[in-house]
Amino acid sequence: MEKAFKYRIYPNKRQKQIIAETFGCVRFIYNHYLDKRIKLYKSDKESFGYSKCSHDLTQLKKQEEYEWLRDVDSIALQSSLKNLEAAFKNYFEQPGGGFPKFKSKKCRKQSYTTRSTNGNIAVLDRHIKLPKLGNVRTKVSRPIDGRILSATVSRTPAGRYYVSICCTEVEMPAFPGTGKRVGIDVGLESFCVFSDDSQHIENPRYLKTGLKKLTSLQKALSRKTKGSARYEKARLRVARKHEEIHNMRIDFLQKLSTDIVKEYDIICIEDLDIKKMLKNRDMACAVSDASWSEFIRMIKYKADWYGKKVVEIDRYYPSSQTCSCCGSVNKAVKSLSVRKWTCPTCGAVHDRDENAAINILNEGLRKIS
Repeated sequence: MEKAFKYRIYPNKRQKQIIAETFGCVRFIYNHYLDKRIKLYKSDKESFGYSKCSHDLTQLKKQEEYEWLRDVDSIALQSSLKNLEAAFKNYFEQPGGGFPKFKSKKCRKQSYTTRSTNGNIAVLDRHIKLPKLGNVRTKVSRPIDGRILSATVSRTPAGRYYVSICCTEVEMPAFPGTGKRVGIDVGLESFCVFSDDSQHIENPRYLKTGLKKLTSLQKALSRKTKGSARYEKARLRVARKHEEIHNMRIDFLQKLSTDIVKEYDIICIEDLDIKKMLKNRDMACAVSDASWSEFIRMIKYKADWYGKKVVEIDRYYPSSQTCSCCGSVNKAVKSLSVRKWTCPTCGAVHDRDENAAINILNEGLRKIS
C-alpha cells in the first residue's frame, strides 16, 4: 500500500534559491512542450508523446541558451513531462476533462516532484535529505514507513515550504471490527447526522467565522501599491489567514473521518453532485466551506487502509423525502426549508436529516445484500 507523509521544512537562503529555480525550470519545461505539442499537431497532425519529449529534453539541455536547465534536479524536469502526459491522457479519456493549460508564473502555490534513487531521499532526525538541496531542516512529527518512492516539494501562498514523501510497502494494520454500520447524511445545518443514534455533528463554518478578519486584511491589501514591499507584507497576511482557515478545516475533517472509520464497519454515504450545488449562488460559499468532497474522500481511503467498507448510494435517491417507517415518498418536503415533517401515510414525525441518514443506511444495506 502507498501512503504519503507530509512535513514542513525550513530551507536556508541557498536552498530557497535552488527551490525557486527548480519551480521556474519545471514550469518552463511544462509550457515549452505543451506549446510544442500544440503547434506540431496543428501543422503536421502528429503527436509528440512523453518518450519523444524526454529525448528532446536531453538535446535541449545541451544547447548553450538552455544550459541553465542543467543546474536543477533532472528528475524534476522529467516529472514535469510526465505531468504533461497525464494531463493529455485525462483530457482524452475522462469525459468533461479540460484541455491542458499553460502554467502561470503568478500562481502563488508552486511545487515539483523528484524520485528516490540510490538513497538520494532520506528522513533523518531533524533533517530531510533531498536531491540538489542536501539536508533541509524540518520537524519530523512521525517516522515514515515502507520504501520511499518520491518527494514533492511545495511552497504555499503564505511562503511556507512543505515536502510530501510518498512511500510504498506501507503496512496498515486493520482496525478491530465493531459490527456497527451507519448511514451518514451531510448538510449545512448540521455538518453530518448519524443514523444509529441521531447524533448531529455541528458545522464549524470556519470560513464564515474568520470572514470578518479576512475582510479587514483584504481591505488593507487593496489600499497598498501593487508591487511594493508593503503590498507583499499585506498579501502574506491574507494568505496566512486563508491557510489558517484551511488547516483548521482539514484538521476537523481528518479527526472526524478517522473516528467514523474506527467506530463503524459499514459506512453508507450519498454520492453528492457537488459541482451542481456550487452553481447555486445562494449556497455555493457554504458548500465550499463544508468541504463534503474532501470529507467523503478521506472516509473512502481510510476505510480502504483499515479494512472497513464504504457504500455509496445513488445521488438521485430521495433520502430526505422517503419515510423511513413506511417507505412512502412525500415530494412536498423537497424544499430544504422543511426541517420537520409528518408522513401523510403512516403519521410518523421526522427530522429531515435524521430520517435521511436512516434511509441512506437502509439503501446502502440493500445494495450490498
